[in-house]
Amino acid sequence: MKVALITGVTGQDGSYLAELLLNKGYMVHGIKRRASSFNTQRIDHIYQDPHEENPRFKLHYGDLTDSLNITKIIKLCQPDEIYNLGAMSHVKVSFDVPEYVGQVDGLGTLRILEAVRLLGLEKKTRIYQASTSELYGGMQGNKNAKGFYDEQSTFHPRSPYGVAKLYGFWITKHYREAYKMFACNGILFNHESPRRGETFVTRKITRAVAKIALGKKDKFYLGNLDAKRDWGHAKDYVRMMWMILQAETAEDWVIATSETTSVRDFVILAFREVGIEIEFKGKGLDEKAFVVACNNKNYQITLGKEVLSIDPQYFRPTEVDLLIGDPSKAKNKLGWEPEFKITDLVADMMNSDLLIFSKKYNV
Repeated sequence: MKVALITGVTGQDGSYLAELLLNKGYMVHGIKRRASSFNTQRIDHIYQDPHEENPRFKLHYGDLTDSLNITKIIKLCQPDEIYNLGAMSHVKVSFDVPEYVGQVDGLGTLRILEAVRLLGLEKKTRIYQASTSELYGGMQGNKNAKGFYDEQSTFHPRSPYGVAKLYGFWITKHYREAYKMFACNGILFNHESPRRGETFVTRKITRAVAKIALGKKDKFYLGNLDAKRDWGHAKDYVRMMWMILQAETAEDWVIATSETTSVRDFVILAFREVGIEIEFKGKGLDEKAFVVACNNKNYQITLGKEVLSIDPQYFRPTEVDLLIGDPSKAKNKLGWEPEFKITDLVADMMNSDLLIFSKKYNV
């Protein structure tokens, strides 16, 4: 039985990956940070009481800022595969806590790599490092001939989060080259799901639209509506993470869909899922969205109602306007293809949030 260790197991990606690996027959160990309240709702359905006979899913308290703790857990688990998904992953918040982001997202990666080396597990343990499209910084001069970002594109991160992840990328590459470790970077473009954190823009949108459709909210606020992202489904992306560690050689890979959608269009798609059509009026900070049609008898809303406005506080100090990836290498060498399109993703998220708030408000 293969043994996997997942940092950030209580997060969106960690929970989906744990499910995937358990279904493949793995023994899965997960690391979660200690808090005064439980934060395990994404993995409660796969949690196994440690008193059960031969449980295949175990949780360990740990923190990527604590090298001794990380080393102890790796020594205990003796993993065949480590998936380092733990991170402070909110780009906007990284401007407020840059030192912490560096400790977790940058040096946290080093602590895992060095623990594997010091424990003499270089030949046994394969390591996946969750990298990010924020490495590219949305710069125009570093795209390929298609106008996309790929494994050869140069990096120019424009946030403390991106800079910390850049260190994680290069230290992973260094340990691969210096110590012949099977250590890989997966450069993930934006990926979402019903388990996405509530403060991320896509989940903020679907939660707000669900509340508005149910008559429990009047309007919500966003920042840069013109920002465009290559949004995929987290289920597709964790499947690629696993495929990366099954490859014959350790390499770095772009995980993306090659399709881009603006924040504005994501809002339109979310409202459309509940039969509501909206129209945007105004420009810049004065742009607003209004209801122009409602075609679902279950979600009636006043025509002409303002449902969205702009709040300057949601703009980043350095904005990345466009990110779109080229996963050709993953498709050609590993046979990976995303199963979800953007409309499928929005429908999945909207259906989930409608169910959540229908139960909450008993409607």
